[in-house]
Amino acid sequence: MNKKYLIFVGLLSVILIFIAGAATWEKPEPFKVTGAEAWADSVLGTMSDEQALGQLFMVAAYSNKPESHTKEIEDLIKNNGIGGLIFFQGGPVRQANLTNHYQSISKVPLFIAMDAEWGLGMRLDSTLNFPKQMTLGAIQDNHAVYRMGVEIGRQCQRLGVHINFAPVIDINSNADNPVIGVRSFGEDKYNVSQKGVAYMKGMQSVRVMANAKHFPGHGDTDADSHHSLPVINRSRAELDDLELYPFRQLIDSGVASIIVGHINVPSLDNSVTKAATLSKPIVTDLLKNELGFRGLIFTDALNMKGVSSLYKPGEVDVKALLAGNDVLLFAENVPLAIKKILKAVNDKDIAIEDIRARVKKILMAKYWAGLNNLKKIETENLYQDLNNQAAKAVIQNLYRQAVTVVKNDTRLIPFKNIDTTSFASISISYNGAENIFQQTLSKYARFDHYSVDKNISDTAITSLITNLKKYEVLVVGVHQVNSYNTKTYGISTSTKTFIQKLREVHPKVVVVDFGIPYSLKYFSDSKQLICANEDNYFTHELIPQLLFGSIDANGKLPVTVNPEMKLNTGITITTGSLRFRYDYPENLRMDSKTLARIDTIVMHAMKEGAMPGCQVLVAKKGAVIYNKSFGYFTYDKKTPVTSTTLYDIASVTKVAGTLQAIMFLEERGLINLNYKISVYLPDLIGTNKEDLVIRDILLHQAGLQPFLPHWRRTMDSTNFSPKYYRSIQSDSFPNMVIPGLYSIASMEDSLWKWTVESSLMPQPKKGRKLLPYNYVYSDLGFYIMKRLAESQLGQPLEDFLKQNFYDPMCLQNLYYNPLQNGVDVSRITPTEQDKYFRKSLVAGTVHDPGAALLGGVGGHAGIFSNAEDLATIMQMDLQMGYYGDYRFLLPETIKLFGQQQTSRNRRGLGWDKPQQTSGGPCSYLVSASTYGHTGFTGTCAWVDPDQELVYIFLSNRVYPDANNTRLIKDGIRTQIQTVIYKSILNYRE
Repeated sequence: MNKKYLIFVGLLSVILIFIAGAATWEKPEPFKVTGAEAWADSVLGTMSDEQALGQLFMVAAYSNKPESHTKEIEDLIKNNGIGGLIFFQGGPVRQANLTNHYQSISKVPLFIAMDAEWGLGMRLDSTLNFPKQMTLGAIQDNHAVYRMGVEIGRQCQRLGVHINFAPVIDINSNADNPVIGVRSFGEDKYNVSQKGVAYMKGMQSVRVMANAKHFPGHGDTDADSHHSLPVINRSRAELDDLELYPFRQLIDSGVASIIVGHINVPSLDNSVTKAATLSKPIVTDLLKNELGFRGLIFTDALNMKGVSSLYKPGEVDVKALLAGNDVLLFAENVPLAIKKILKAVNDKDIAIEDIRARVKKILMAKYWAGLNNLKKIETENLYQDLNNQAAKAVIQNLYRQAVTVVKNDTRLIPFKNIDTTSFASISISYNGAENIFQQTLSKYARFDHYSVDKNISDTAITSLITNLKKYEVLVVGVHQVNSYNTKTYGISTSTKTFIQKLREVHPKVVVVDFGIPYSLKYFSDSKQLICANEDNYFTHELIPQLLFGSIDANGKLPVTVNPEMKLNTGITITTGSLRFRYDYPENLRMDSKTLARIDTIVMHAMKEGAMPGCQVLVAKKGAVIYNKSFGYFTYDKKTPVTSTTLYDIASVTKVAGTLQAIMFLEERGLINLNYKISVYLPDLIGTNKEDLVIRDILLHQAGLQPFLPHWRRTMDSTNFSPKYYRSIQSDSFPNMVIPGLYSIASMEDSLWKWTVESSLMPQPKKGRKLLPYNYVYSDLGFYIMKRLAESQLGQPLEDFLKQNFYDPMCLQNLYYNPLQNGVDVSRITPTEQDKYFRKSLVAGTVHDPGAALLGGVGGHAGIFSNAEDLATIMQMDLQMGYYGDYRFLLPETIKLFGQQQTSRNRRGLGWDKPQQTSGGPCSYLVSASTYGHTGFTGTCAWVDPDQELVYIFLSNRVYPDANNTRLIKDGIRTQIQTVIYKSILNYRE
């Protein structure tokens, strides 16, 4: 039995070894798909040998050159039957039109290729730039790189491009490399391989051919093959261990094509000045035979000096073909090259059968890419399709994941206690009309901003540093950093001197390098150092978000900068989204195209006169994904609405202001919702309000009148009673009703007295039995809530909210009485042309008459805000009372107040909620857990905990007449809310 067992084990071992060997030898055949071989044979069968040779060539094409260039390409297609084109500079629509034209005159469909390593924007105007590969090397999530590959592939497809000469999988082991550099994923072979595979698989998943370059590895050189022939002085063992590793990985993973570089590698071919492109030992023996590559092999551009300086046109093409290449890229003289190749065939230097086999492979590749079913490129909406929001979402996500915190010695990042910290930013060499970096910083905290040139003088440095000493935290952005070590990456001596001196005198300086990792060496002494990797709109927006804890930091350096900042240096910062971040809908699984319907709804509503303008904001999972301003302050279209425009939010004040204070009191046991209000307001004892329960008041089911026109009691016939008003502000008449009209100091007492004296609604009966009051919406309840809050807090409501909510959140665009807080009226939309009470246009003071009588601070109205600051309060409530590393309210408090309290009433405590049946204030798609409020001036704020959504709509629909109810009748706010939910339902990967 033992003998049989040993024989069995031996045979099994042999079989396993054979299988393993076969698996090692059998490499993927990328183009072996059903139908490919038959189609290729049928096309090839119609070609003479000379016609077949044309398929080997791809020539350079441009969409920004004159008609003479187009004529040259036409001649090559018609007369020489070239196999394809590689497009360079131009524009997308021009390229699409040329592609359609060239394809129409070609007997065999043309391969269209581009060098689009970081997307079409690398070559074309009006298209997107994706991150460069060294930026991608900092990312820890390779699936994000795969997503990029898919998106770049989609864009190539849309433009009729079948081959993208990417990714670069050269290992940038030489920091002085003048040609690879940021085009490489970095210096780690595993990282380079994993990123390369991800990028490749993403593109090829949508049938766009990827291309691994530059075989056998162009990373360890200090020469540029565009200008000379670089030499790679590594042993075969070293090449196997490093340079060849990524190529093996991509070959095994099914890469469809490889470019051979113009580099001299003596350990692989010791022929004098022999470029790898022209080396049979490298192309055939190593790449094809030893590594088993079965895809298409392209030469690097044959016009590059790495080969063109050594051989004449035609000669170089023959040598490249003899070496084993399949496609001759950027041939300088195709007719001459064809003649030279035919001569080589006649001279028996190469067999025509070998050439026809390569052409068959090219044709099979064309079938794989869909060229057997060639379709015309549609130019309609081409620009929009190539600049879509989904692509921008991919780009933003990549840059976000790449941001690297290199140093955080004092743990200053992320910033905390921002309401009590003074900040300044200094941008060095910022180039742009708007400084997005500084603008985004100002979204989070109050900043003073400075901009200096990179060649700032010593005198200016001294003066600026003296001025900066008054700030607690400084953020320095270094811009216009380039990729060239020979030019110190564009960082001037003055810049280095300024930052060095600033660090010496200031303890809290954050240096942000908007350049490649290698440039960090000039800031090694910084205690807080961030590598943004690139200098663009995306990184300008992202860095402030990182500093204020809105996004995490996970990036790692893909290269070694110096002994202190080595490969994989990077501090992970996980904040859990302390504050709002800014993102694209697709990153939150929402569909941008659906959300764009909001624009249509709003534009139509403005056209129909529902409101002159508005702001709409949508946030999901702590990310603002839609924030737009529309229209104007008034119908004369003089002042456009911007993101910092303030709106009177009317009754949304109830929940954004007063209710926050009530929740604060309740959770601390300072009030009990089940107690009668007279327990806390004893002056109600003996009145018809004595037995009202706080819970019922908040639910609007306490029997209070809907509204009391208190202002009428302050008028003499049609004029302002001098008993209550003066035209000049004084201690006796301090309350601004409108500019030039001030109410008496005792006005609040008078309004309270009139409110207390008001009758209750008739109480429902069943027979003789009194029933609980029904739900009747009333402003008076929040007159009472304000009185309750101030009695327990011992200070004015607006002061309490500012100190305990608004300032800690660093809200810079939310006010009671904005005019009296220094806000210019030019930032505030007007509300009504009041013909009855104030007899003027109400602008900058509260629209609600009762709140106006109180001097602008009512429990029911008074707040002015932009969409973003109001959304911040709602986000705090959505996050169960937590925002910006600060606990404002307890989770159980938020849950209690936000839930429906009784089947007789849809409302929560203070909050409005969806109607379970038809109608109601919300879209039919919202969850039952949704809560929020609407405002008379044309506003709303809604929170959906199930979907983690915040929706804000602000308008001045009451301008110039509050009787304009078009916004309400047409359900504009609800229509928009429905679109938001449909964008979630319509999302597709």
